Amino acid sequence: MLEYMYFPHDISTFGPKIDLLFEIIFWLVLVVWVAVMIAMVTFMIRYRTRPGRKAEYIEGNSRLEIIWTTATAVILIILAFMSRSTWADIKEHGPPGDVFYQVSGKQFNWEITYPGPDGKFGTKDDLTIENELHVPVNKVVRIDLTSKDVIHSFYVPNMRLRQDAVPGRIIHVWFEATETGQYEIPCSQLCGFGHSGMKGNLTVQSQEDFDKWLKDQYSQNK
Repeated sequence: MLEYMYFPHDISTFGPKIDLLFEIIFWLVLVVWVAVMIAMVTFMIRYRTRPGRKAEYIEGNSRLEIIWTTATAVILIILAFMSRSTWADIKEHGPPGDVFYQVSGKQFNWEITYPGPDGKFGTKDDLTIENELHVPVNKVVRIDLTSKDVIHSFYVPNMRLRQDAVPGRIIHVWFEATETGQYEIPCSQLCGFGHSGMKGNLTVQSQEDFDKWLKDQYSQNK
């Protein structure tokens, strides 16, 4: 529901889990906020200053305090377990990859390295292109993410994917796109004067179009 009102269209397999968690938290906060506002207005009217009325001390209700404290604790524990489960599915128990990339952030571009025809990184036929990440649809994409200078953040809103790129560290990222199209890869971590212009492009293609594009790139860069 919130996707159609506020979120960019989701095209990832794990996006619905993230959106569901966000929606649960959103509606819980909204309900609590409405209840607090109603109580506040009610108390303002009921206990407003009146001629001849003296202030009085009202004792607390221990039972009510225990109930709302317990309810709040239970809700937070449930949300913690749900968050942990979603986090584990995305960060710890991702599926095996179908295609592999190395992505390096630098001021102010994304360097995307494709393995050559031998399928291995670190060989002479590797292909590195700035700001152009092409992937096949319905395939698990595995990325080794790092930075060459400062902290950047690899962000694909349509994938519900955000991961910091940290100098000296390689962080593993995965996603699986379910729809073809073109999407932005902005840096979402302030990284210098050119931060606002650090935007890559994610192109999700059919397997045939992806293979043709990759073959053309290899032939042009020999």
